[in-house]
Amino acid sequence: MLLSEQALKKIDREIAKYPADQKQSAVMAALAIAQDEKGWLSQEVMEEVAKILGMPPIAVQEVATFYNMYNLRPMGKYKISVCTNLPCALRDGEKAAHYLKQKLGVDFKETTADGLFTVIEGECMGACGDAPVLLVNNKRMCIQMSEAKLDALIDELKAEASAGGAK
Repeated sequence: MLLSEQALKKIDREIAKYPADQKQSAVMAALAIAQDEKGWLSQEVMEEVAKILGMPPIAVQEVATFYNMYNLRPMGKYKISVCTNLPCALRDGEKAAHYLKQKLGVDFKETTADGLFTVIEGECMGACGDAPVLLVNNKRMCIQMSEAKLDALIDELKAEASAGGAK
């Protein structure tokens, strides 16, 4: 098994939320649990999730490739997803993305040399009025991201990484 006993227990708790013949309904939660543990979803990890859920591996892969929150390749410790959809773009989303990429010395889908940051373009995060908006590791939403706020965020994440925080 590629996943730990702890991850398997978490997946079992998600499966238990559905009727016995509908355990494939837990696929998104199972993929999130696997990704939290492994950092990304390799083909082997997706096949293990498929086996656990009794699904064809291609069906699990279809879910993982459809949603932006799943990492199909290794990422930095902090994946920063910047919304560049039209409403955010019109309210400095593209400007914030450009500043962040320049500050970190990477382009979209690239990881910094130290392995800390990967910057990607994100889809609408449902907070258009608070643009520019970004997500850190799919869980932390940051709003109205000026250059000063972007600088503070990067400094905070670097300090957290130095202290051994976040996965």
